[in-house]
Amino acid sequence: MATMAAVTAVINHSTRGDNISSNCNNTPNLLKVLPPVLIIEMLVGLPGNLIALWIFSCRLKVWRPNTLFLFNLVLADFLLLISVPFRIDNHFREENWVFGGTWCRVNLFMLAVNRSSSIAFMTAVAMDRYFKVVHPHHRINRMTSTQAKWVAVGIWMVVISLRIPLLATDLIYENQDKLVCRSFNPRNVPPSIKLHYMVFIGEFFFPLLLLLFCSARIACILHQRQMNRKKVRRAVRVVLVIVLVFVICFFPGIATGLAAMALKAVGADCATNHMAAQVFMLSIGFTYMNSALDPIIYCFSSSMFRNSLKSSLNCLGLVDMRLSRRGSVTSGG
Repeated sequence: MATMAAVTAVINHSTRGDNISSNCNNTPNLLKVLPPVLIIEMLVGLPGNLIALWIFSCRLKVWRPNTLFLFNLVLADFLLLISVPFRIDNHFREENWVFGGTWCRVNLFMLAVNRSSSIAFMTAVAMDRYFKVVHPHHRINRMTSTQAKWVAVGIWMVVISLRIPLLATDLIYENQDKLVCRSFNPRNVPPSIKLHYMVFIGEFFFPLLLLLFCSARIACILHQRQMNRKKVRRAVRVVLVIVLVFVICFFPGIATGLAAMALKAVGADCATNHMAAQVFMLSIGFTYMNSALDPIIYCFSSSMFRNSLKSSLNCLGLVDMRLSRRGSVTSGG
């Protein structure tokens, strides 16, 4: 799981082992609720993303830049869905990692790459919609699917390169009689891991500002234009859904991390610091929720995806849903 440097000192103080006070030991263990939450998120996210993968792979025959970015968002979600079962097992064992040091590094690397790539491709989808509405004659709107593929490759390369420190650093440390696997070591924080912390903070605030800017500019265009207002409204809905999913999934981790840092800075007692550390750990339940919520983005962002989904449901004979003219380009069958 991605973590912040600001919280390192808090968790170090509250989980040191022999030096921990009785007050810390008496604080309730909030992390017991985390495994059931993660299991529910997996049960929702896995079928949704499997359906999305099938639609993108087998049903769509025209790939636009927007569609390609959404497909990469699906791929990012599968990194999470592969990794979360090991975190669930880890929490059932009260953070006693039993899968070895190599898989600890790989597991945390995949989770961090999921977070970064999900944020990047959400932002790419929103920016694509922004340019189509606010700057309809900009040359970026003439981007081909091949060019979009290279953009996606570039995003993956940047994301992976920024997370390489997680693969190159020993992330397991002993705490009492347990082996703890976290993306920090409270006894030693090398410069490479500090980069990981900086990325964790920066990759939230910079994309959030971009998303809010896109929302505001598209909303302004909606009020100014008299023509094609339906298209602008669709764009507003798409960007607002992305902002909503973004904030729900990624804001709790940032907020609780900064709060834990503030408590440490003002010299809060051990029990308070320990509680703040647990609340921060609980925030990963929101971070991992993105795999369950991303299918909503697929439906709002791509009319072709919606039509393909409706067509598939119609074929089952359970419902009779009307297809949109805008998204009629799907494969037959």
